Amino acid sequence: MHEEYEMIKALFFDIDGTLVSFNTHQIPQSAIQAITRAKEKGIKIYISTGRPLSLINNIDSIKHLIDGYITTNGAYCLIKGQVISCNPISENDISTVIRLADKMNFACMVVGENDLAVYNSNDKVDVIFRQMLNVQNLKENVPMEPILKQRILQLTPIISDAEERIIMPHLTECISSRWCPDFIDITAQNVDKGYGLLSIVSHQGIKIEETMAFGDGGNDIPIIKQAGIGIAMGNANASVKEVADYVTASVDEDGIYKALKHWIFSD
Repeated sequence: MHEEYEMIKALFFDIDGTLVSFNTHQIPQSAIQAITRAKEKGIKIYISTGRPLSLINNIDSIKHLIDGYITTNGAYCLIKGQVISCNPISENDISTVIRLADKMNFACMVVGENDLAVYNSNDKVDVIFRQMLNVQNLKENVPMEPILKQRILQLTPIISDAEERIIMPHLTECISSRWCPDFIDITAQNVDKGYGLLSIVSHQGIKIEETMAFGDGGNDIPIIKQAGIGIAMGNANASVKEVADYVTASVDEDGIYKALKHWIFSD
């Protein structure tokens, strides 16, 4: 254990590809044991995900250990069920994405504060979300009208890099991030996982240098750069590894356990 890092008080974990294996759709037992041990040491455990709260369906094995959530890439943050930060997308940018979805014929997940729906749903939705990400509670044919009356936290168009370059210049108050080649997540300007970390630590009175964040995708870069220690998984994108303080093993090779053993535990 590195003595200078004995002060770590909060761990932030991405879900897909970091906590949860894309191969097994499970959290490795070694990660469960390591996170449990960290919690027993008094370290706070937070989730940091692009998923909306309603689609976080794959972390039941550690749910009882979690102190708070950064969801929708920082747009919606909660601690013990209390919303501490909510940053919706402007109505103008929402309308623009819906218009472009019609014009360019792409599907788009529209995430409201309470519900979500898929606009222009197609076969890619099933392949990506139900098969690859094992999201089984994504409902079909949900009407858009009641969703659009809510504050919209995130838009997830299923588009390529080339299509992203076409649509993003049309959005004046948004940013995009990508952790999967098949889609992007759009959030309000300056709202990302790094912003979510700042929201959590400010509310909890934790210093930045007392935080450690784990991730594997492009949307994890802001929080890995923002945290006191940023950890990239062995299966992470090269761009994530470049900004990390430490690269651990992959999720399927006990990466979380190995990183926590290196930085936190003495044995």
